[in-house]
Amino acid sequence: MLRVLVPADGSPNSQHGIRHVIGEFMKNHELEIHVLNVQPPFPRLVSDFTSRQDRREFHEEQAELALASVRQTLDAAGVPYTVHSEVGDKADCIVEAARRLQCDCIVMSTARKSSLVRLVENSVTNQVIERTTVPVEVIAGEPPSALERVGIPAGLGAGIAVLWMAAS
Repeated sequence: MLRVLVPADGSPNSQHGIRHVIGEFMKNHELEIHVLNVQPPFPRLVSDFTSRQDRREFHEEQAELALASVRQTLDAAGVPYTVHSEVGDKADCIVEAARRLQCDCIVMSTARKSSLVRLVENSVTNQVIERTTVPVEVIAGEPPSALERVGIPAGLGAGIAVLWMAAS
């Protein structure tokens, strides 16, 4: 049986990975699907003034909200799955869950971005690929917006120009 871990955050891009896994399940009903949602931890300032129980309940509620559309999609397709939710660094939690669950593959959706943006940012997808020994299948999401295609590289270029002028 092939075990697949699918990190999902409820975004439209994460639906691409879910739909891909559904398609793979239709070809191979032996697929064991594990859906993982990772919630960011609270800052220490918040943690100091809230109970552990309240924080746990909040993270559970947020995970349920994030996974509602994923569950709906999988249920509508009649695909069996197991849901996991964790709190922590996204990349670390994904890598650790894949190891703990003995997954054979991680299927991740990612936003389409320009090469320059990918070079500058340290995406969760890139971090997972660097840290895991499990094969990672990356499913392309929605095309980047006009702002992401033009605005961010232009902003970076302007920032570099300002730094260069300040150094002169």
